[in-house]
Order: sequence, then C-alpha cells, then structure tokens
Amino acid sequence: QLQLAESGGGTVQPGGSLRLSCAASGLILEYYAIAWFRQAPGKEREGVVCINTSGAGATYADFVKGRFTFSLDNAKNTVYLQMNNLKREDTGVYYCAADPLGGSSCERHFEVRGQGTLVSVSS
Repeated sequence: QLQLAESGGGTVQPGGSLRLSCAASGLILEYYAIAWFRQAPGKEREGVVCINTSGAGATYADFVKGRFTFSLDNAKNTVYLQMNNLKREDTGVYYCAADPLGGSSCERHFEVRGQGTLVSVSS
C-alpha cells in the first residue's frame, strides 16, 4: 500500500520557522515526482513546491520563494519542507503528494496523497 505521512505542523508566531516531514512507505520517493500543497480554511488548494523525480528541479510558488526550501533524504525515504519567516497567510493544512510520472508542475494529478499536517501562524 502506498502511503505518505506528514508531521511537523504546529503553531508558530509570525517570523518563526517549522520543518515539515513527509515519510513514504510502499514507494520510493526518489522515483516519484513530489509536491507540497496547502489549503487554508475557505480557500482552494495551492501548490507550494513541486519537485521532479530524484529532486532534480523544483517549482516554488512565488509566495514562498526565498522562505521555503525542500530537501529529499533518500536514505530515510522522506521529503522535508523547511519553512522560514512564516506569515499569518501561511496558515493551513499542508500535505504532500507523489506521482510516478516525472515533472515539476503542480498543475497535474498526483497518485498518492497524505492526510496533511496543520500549520498555524499567529501571535
């Protein structure tokens, strides 16, 4: 069974940092295109970063450029999202997704999706 499990969410003050983790089982992340999405209350899902297979190339949303960075640990079969200088508007449920078809576009179908982890940015 293909599964993704996110962790690392929480409540942080504006300007703070969090690192989200997405651990995979039943699939080898290195061979999948990976994405981090988020969905704020009452809003549609939006792509945060979408990563080509083997982590070779990524597309970041403009609203996170310079603040968020992904990394892929093949030994742990886990992808991370380091989020710095968080803003209130970054609040939402963050979830990861994966698909065996390569590419770094967020505008596409992803076969596997996790349940998400809540990030709340408030003072």
